[in-house]
Amino acid sequence: MPANRLALIRYKALDECLRNRYRRWTLEDLMDKVSDVLYEFEGIDKGISRRTIQADLQMMRSDKLGYNAPIIVVDRKYYQYEDPTYSITQIPLSAQDLSRMSEAVAVLKQFKGFSHFNQLTEVVQKLEDHVYAAAHAQPAVIDFEKNENLRGLNYLDVLYQAVIHRKALLLTYQSFRARAPQQIVFHIWWLKEFRNRWFAVGISEKGPTVLHLALDRMLDVQPTDAEYRPNENYNPETFYRDVIGVTVGMTSRPMHVRILVNPENAPYVETKPLHASQKVLERRAEGMVIGLFVQLNMELEKEILGYGEGMTVLAPERLRRRLKDRLASAVVNYAVLPQPDATATPPGLISQLPASQSAE
Repeated sequence: MPANRLALIRYKALDECLRNRYRRWTLEDLMDKVSDVLYEFEGIDKGISRRTIQADLQMMRSDKLGYNAPIIVVDRKYYQYEDPTYSITQIPLSAQDLSRMSEAVAVLKQFKGFSHFNQLTEVVQKLEDHVYAAAHAQPAVIDFEKNENLRGLNYLDVLYQAVIHRKALLLTYQSFRARAPQQIVFHIWWLKEFRNRWFAVGISEKGPTVLHLALDRMLDVQPTDAEYRPNENYNPETFYRDVIGVTVGMTSRPMHVRILVNPENAPYVETKPLHASQKVLERRAEGMVIGLFVQLNMELEKEILGYGEGMTVLAPERLRRRLKDRLASAVVNYAVLPQPDATATPPGLISQLPASQSAE
């Protein structure tokens, strides 16, 4: 069980006493010193008991916290470290400590693009170097999904600062459907990440509709003098409650969706739900029937289609027809074999690729 904050303060105070070889420390002296430190840092003025100090010394002597402090009693009265160079602040890192620090470094490095991370870069680099040296090039424990080449990440901090300082921005934006870029005065309310893609969420000066503008479609971001229109009605946590992804219909209501999942995919879907509302409704010989309560949107369709023949929509009929039409179009695409492309990879080369590549 980890030591609490007050215990750590006491251990540090005792450590400072036991390292001081110019004074001989009795148990009463240690009690007075620790009491003074607790009053200075925590405002605790009731002092400390003899029993607590004795328990602290015993804990420091043990390996429960990894200290194994060489505390001895001289002349059956005075406490000190047998090794004059010892300190609890200089104990080596354990394997578990190194693993946790490696994970912490990996987590911190995910915040590239924010100015707060820029201020931490040097600290994180030092920590990473220390862990690397201590672990002797130990491989990473956690591997995060990331895309270093994703466009628009350089705007991440500008957009973040606009949110916290409540500033409108002038965006040059071109959606995938637009033939040319357009300029938008945008009032950003929050940032949303979905499937390793970032979106700025807010409203334009033209209307009340909440927009999700992808950072990878932004061509330029500039400040503007337009008066900022704050978010007064929406909470991100509840805004996405009834959807998969970021396509939220402002006037759409969630619907009960029933999906049959075949036996091969059922374990994966049950352990990694499509949505927080997912429930197992039935278990049949032909598979598992799950229920969702979500809006019908593009991301839901993609999620279902991603399982191919492994999922069959049972209801609502509207979604069932929609996916049936899309699958019929997909079958047409495979009905005729496209003509060979002179620049394509020769068939013989594909068979030579590693399994992890040729499986795509």
